[in-house]
Amino acid sequence: MADVTLRDGPFLHAQRMTEAYLLRLQPDRMLHNFRVNAGLKPKAAVYGGWESEPTWAEINCHGHTLGHYLSACALAYRSTRDKRYRQRVDYIASELAACQKAAGSGLVCAFPDGPALVAAHIRGEKITGVPWYALHKIYAGLRDGALLADSVAAREVLIRLADWGVVATRPIDDAQFEAMLVTEHGGMNEVYADLYDMTGKEDYRILAQRFSHKALMEPLVKARDVLDGMHANTQVPKIVGFQRVYEVTGDDRYAQAANFFFRTVAHTRSFATGGHGDNEHFFAMADFGKHVFSAKGSETCCQHNMLKLARLLFMQDPQADYADYYERTLYNGILASQDPDSGMATYFQGARPGYMKLYHTPEDSFWCCTGTGMENHVKYRDSIYFHDDRSLYVNLFLPSSVVWRERGAELVQTTSFPETPTTSLQWKLRVPTQVALQLRHPRWSRTAQVLVNGEQVARSSAPGRYIEVERLWRDGDRVELRLVMEPAVESAPAAPDIVAFTYGPIVLAGALGRQGLVPGADIVVSERKYGEYNMADVAVPMLAGDAEKLAQQVKPGGAPLEFSIGAEDGSAVRLIPYHRIAHERYATYWKVKPVKA
Repeated sequence: MADVTLRDGPFLHAQRMTEAYLLRLQPDRMLHNFRVNAGLKPKAAVYGGWESEPTWAEINCHGHTLGHYLSACALAYRSTRDKRYRQRVDYIASELAACQKAAGSGLVCAFPDGPALVAAHIRGEKITGVPWYALHKIYAGLRDGALLADSVAAREVLIRLADWGVVATRPIDDAQFEAMLVTEHGGMNEVYADLYDMTGKEDYRILAQRFSHKALMEPLVKARDVLDGMHANTQVPKIVGFQRVYEVTGDDRYAQAANFFFRTVAHTRSFATGGHGDNEHFFAMADFGKHVFSAKGSETCCQHNMLKLARLLFMQDPQADYADYYERTLYNGILASQDPDSGMATYFQGARPGYMKLYHTPEDSFWCCTGTGMENHVKYRDSIYFHDDRSLYVNLFLPSSVVWRERGAELVQTTSFPETPTTSLQWKLRVPTQVALQLRHPRWSRTAQVLVNGEQVARSSAPGRYIEVERLWRDGDRVELRLVMEPAVESAPAAPDIVAFTYGPIVLAGALGRQGLVPGADIVVSERKYGEYNMADVAVPMLAGDAEKLAQQVKPGGAPLEFSIGAEDGSAVRLIPYHRIAHERYATYWKVKPVKA
């Protein structure tokens, strides 16, 4: 990320909104319960929401925010080199080190019952909540602090915490361990695989494999989809971990499980936006029509973790399919999740017609999606470009530039995509350099055309692949990629009469106005009340016709990426990119009324 510069546009705006939020938050308030559990006096009052309020006490997610915050600050430092983020990482790590010293243990936690909750869980006793899930965020935040912010203090605290985990879980046998993993535990296998990669310590490899839930992995290895009814964001981080365990051990079973899971979720269980699930759970796709219009669809954390998985899989096998999914979910799930005015983020992004996006409060929510939301918008740079020994892959069409230091090369991308379906690239080189430029021909574009210095050098009519342009590049050489964007409809096989409109990778939403809304009414405390907040009897237009042919009725509007379609009553429905919807009611899926012959 330090080699990528993000230029003006909606993604840079989103990054800056998150940066401002990170700098407003006070580390000492997030450290409050950690210090209490270590027998130290807190330095500031604790934050609200999931971090302290009785309403959420039984989920035992206390402390998860600090972990996400560490990751976000590390990502922000890597992206911007602003030393304030590294200073915060180092400060938090030093405070956690003081907690470890005072408690005489490598474990740091913020649970109301302290370490006793974790000990009871390891012993197999009945508990409430998800302690390993919360601890995973601390592990991951310290890992990111060490690797992305170069924090020595974070690494030292992480190693002590990791060694505690080895010792604490050693007494239980494999059957007891597997029983413990029935409870949500985040990506504990991922962080221990990372720790093994960082240190070579065999105990960490063993624990990464023990934390890999065999009850989920074994059917996936056999290409069996057993996801119906499962809590979605319990599973996705495990799969990210499976891929990392494969990478550090070479055991192909983990890769088989990860690949099958990705294909299953991305291609057969996802909404048009790239999200999935209803009320946090996978549902039988035969029941799509019963779930698609839920106010609690598409948990944003799930999209965050699916993109982590897609990125890992792409780095092992650079197929355009992974990048296509990444692009769609990045626009319609991640960019769409942030309030462009406050910088706050969504929990669910449901498709209930006439509902609206709801965002967390700055200090009284601290949902899981508050935490991943802190991370999402400061890491856009990590998946625009990739390279191997001979090729530079251009995966996303964002205004940006990348420096390939080993080749003494810089590639500058200038684009207004998705307003226009083109992007321009220019080389800055010290000496002529041989490079294979891999340009993604997305599945949504019927054709692709590549020009070098104004002359066509390649044309593709095979979407879903990379167009390779290899040559001896010279300073100032220009490359233009021309694509085709056109309205289309998407539907699920079980509900062909329920459609979403797309334009290229962009989901188009019906902008339905602000009926019953007052400023600030979409900033809410409780994620549990999605579907209850801001209820109103909103008249949602009815679309009629042949569902498969409705895209032909979508007409361009008066501005880029604005369209309209006629409703049954003759009124015009304004369609705009879903990621631009904020502070108004919308519809992304439509149940189409058939027209009688």
